[in-house]
Amino acid sequence: MKHFIIALLDFAYTPFQKFIDRQTFRYVACGGGNTLLDIVIYFITYNFILKKQFVHTPFISISPYIASFIISFFITFPIGFLLMRNIVFTGSVLRGRVQLARYFGMVMVCVILNYIFIKLFVEKFGFYPTIAKVVTTIIVVCFSYLAQRHFTFKSKH
Repeated sequence: MKHFIIALLDFAYTPFQKFIDRQTFRYVACGGGNTLLDIVIYFITYNFILKKQFVHTPFISISPYIASFIISFFITFPIGFLLMRNIVFTGSVLRGRVQLARYFGMVMVCVILNYIFIKLFVEKFGFYPTIAKVVTTIIVVCFSYLAQRHFTFKSKH
């Protein structure tokens, strides 16, 4: 499966090779694909599995939008990690469990950054929420790429 995905991405990379390096292209493709999967899982879970109903546990009740987020996160988190580790950042010298711990930490930082930047742009700077989300996504994706490349999946060079 790994070789198939790499071959497919390398084929799709051909028209972009003058504009972007291969690793960045793979990051955008894998991250974008995983993000799209996350949105699809969230939509299906919210609308058709949970049917917009609260999830009641013995301890707490969870709103359908948060429960959908949790379910989609538990599916796309490991997929995202495997894509980053095995497709995008293949030259890492770190052990798998170190990469996983760092990846989880970076994902949590990105969730917090999303919250902070959206709140800042909407409440302090008066951005329209959708514009705030777009600007935030650009900032967080750039941060995430650099963090993944130089910290989570650090390579020798």
